[in-house]
This record gives sequence, structure tokens and C-alpha cells, in this order.
Amino acid sequence: MKELVICNINNRKIIALIEDEELVEKYEEDEENKSIEGNIYVGKVQNVLTGLQSAFVNIGEKRNAFIHVKDILPKVDITKNEKVEEQSINKLIKPGDPLIVEVKKEAVDKKGPRLSTHISLTSRFVVFMPNADFVTVSQKIEDEPEKERLKQIVKKYLPEGTGAIIRTVAENHSEEEIKNDILKTIEKWKNIKLKKVEKFPQKIYDKGGVLKKTIVDLVDNNLDKIIIEDENDFETIKSILEEIDSKIKLEIDSEILQKYSLEKQLKATENKKVWLKSGAFITIDKTEALIAVDVNSGKFIGKNDAEETITSVNIEAAREIAKQIRLRDISGIIVIDFIDMHKEENKKAVIQEIVKCSKKDRSKVQVEEFTKLNLMEITRKHINSKKKFDKWT
Repeated sequence: MKELVICNINNRKIIALIEDEELVEKYEEDEENKSIEGNIYVGKVQNVLTGLQSAFVNIGEKRNAFIHVKDILPKVDITKNEKVEEQSINKLIKPGDPLIVEVKKEAVDKKGPRLSTHISLTSRFVVFMPNADFVTVSQKIEDEPEKERLKQIVKKYLPEGTGAIIRTVAENHSEEEIKNDILKTIEKWKNIKLKKVEKFPQKIYDKGGVLKKTIVDLVDNNLDKIIIEDENDFETIKSILEEIDSKIKLEIDSEILQKYSLEKQLKATENKKVWLKSGAFITIDKTEALIAVDVNSGKFIGKNDAEETITSVNIEAAREIAKQIRLRDISGIIVIDFIDMHKEENKKAVIQEIVKCSKKDRSKVQVEEFTKLNLMEITRKHINSKKKFDKWT
């Protein structure tokens, strides 16, 4: 059973994915600090930094946003490794210019949001790109005939000069479903372009924050139902489901926090230290550059063979680390300090375990071999960027 639970705690909206009564993904946001990733603005160029080939753009938010020249130049077909010669940024934009941009990355610490003129609109089955002339398919779809079928369907309904990335959830869906999804998205883009902008900066499209993104991403991911705690959220979620033609079951349960000990599970995600069933534990620390995870044997004594004991702890830790990365939506460079093992087959067993467990993650997780210092490196892209790391670091 897979359920999406939406509730409110301390003026924060909590979006939790439950699989067989266990919390596996958790996101949160509040109205005062709502995600702006994916929003589209007519921004005003504030100043151009020629030496850095970048510029700051006022989009009407708390901080000026940042854009690099590569995010202004024409989008090329990434499947063909095409390259485009960079121009000097001061030949493309100048202070005071209006610029239609999409927020690609949220503001982090002292850094403002990251922008691009390469607009993309994510729908149920595709990511529509009005300024890119290519069609590609999610790498998670491996069946070649199906990939070709999807490409031909999407190309059939895309306007000339536009492009799309076909999402994993499109696999095995009918041409009619995909067609309707594409046409709705194209109509949405037309309405965005037709908006009258008498002054700028101005927001011309609101993606809907973490809540809408999570629902759109999960409705075709074997989700059984959506449960909401507050009746005030009912109409909002109902309209999102209608927009994407989803018939998924929607329930109201004011006692949902008590179900599955959900409140306790949510609180545990704020802990820096995570205990394992064996008595060992892991700690998770965020630094400016990366996330550091340390494995400690703790109370676990194990058997007489030290190498066997250490490997057993590391394999258990690998399962929990993969789970915590997904649950906390940890992204970027993740460095794991497992307990040192001497045998190569044991190191491979740990790598295989974390790779296997990471397959449950909706985001791509890249697992590297152990380094000479016996550290494992992982990279991962966030699902939703509005996270509060300070509670567990």
C-alpha cells in the first residue's frame, strides 16, 4: 500500500509518502517560504559581470537571482553532444533589459536563486521545452521499442521548434493520454506568453510549490490514495488532480498523524543520529560543500571474526543510508565513512547493497567505488529543494 499524506504541523505543510506503513519520503513548505523553483518571471537585469560571464537579475523576490551565459545561449540537443560557441554576455543582455526566466535552483544560504532562459513546463508525461528543438526519453525507460514509440507520439504533437523530455511515467500509456497531456501543456505555455506585463519584474507563472510537484510526480507511481488532514486542502488538491486527469482516491482523515505512528516517524527525520537494529548507528552532517555520513559500530559486538562483524554492520548501514538519503531528500555530494574493511569482496558487497537499495529512489543516485582512504562517494539530485537541514546537522 502506497499513500501520500498531507497534513499541517506548526504552520508547515508536511507532505509524506508512506509505503506499507513506513515513512519513505518527506517534504515540507510554508506559505511565507514557499518554493519558487519552476516559477517563471519577467525579470529585470540589474548588473552584468562580463568577467564572470554572468549577471544578476531582479525577479521581485527577496534576493536578486543569478544567471550564467550558458543559461542564456540556445539550448542544444544533449543527446548529440552538440556544442555552441559562447558569446560575451554583454552582447546578449545589458542592465535594465527585461528577461523571461525560469528559476532552476532555489536560493541557498547566501546565494540567490539560479535562473535560465531555457524554459521547461513539467506535466504528467513530459517536460515541455518551448525553446529547445529535440525530444529525448528518460534513462529509466530501457525498452528500446517503447522509447521509439513514445518519441514518435510526442514528435507528432509538438509544435515545430519546440522540444520535450519524456518522463518515466509515460511508459506504456496510450497515445491519447499522452496527446491530451501535451496539448494541455502547450496551451498553458500560450497563456503564459499572452500575459500582459506592464511593469517588471513580474511573476507570470507559479508552478505550485512542493505540494503540486509531489502530487504530479507520484500519481502514476503506483500511488493508491491521497489522505489529507485538513478539509481546507481538499479543493486545492482536487483541482491539481483534475488538471492532470488523475482519478486517484482522495480521503479526509483528521487523525492521520496518529496512524502508523506518523508523528513519531516524522520527528525521527530531524535527528542527526540514526540507530540501527543491531545497536550500531550512523550520523549525518551537512557541511558547506557536502554531506558527511559516518558509520559507527556502537553497541554492536557481533561475532568473533572482526572482518565479518564489520561487514555485517556496514551492509546494515548501507540499507539505512539509502533509506535516509531518499527520506530526507539529501542531494549533492555525499561522502560515507564506513568502518574499514580489508577484503575486496566485502567492499563490493557493501557497494552492491547500497546500489540495490537506491533503486527505490525516484531520483538518480550515482554510487562510486571506495576511495584509497576507504570512503564511498555518492551523488544525487534533489527531488524537492525546500528542505530544512538545520534540524539534523
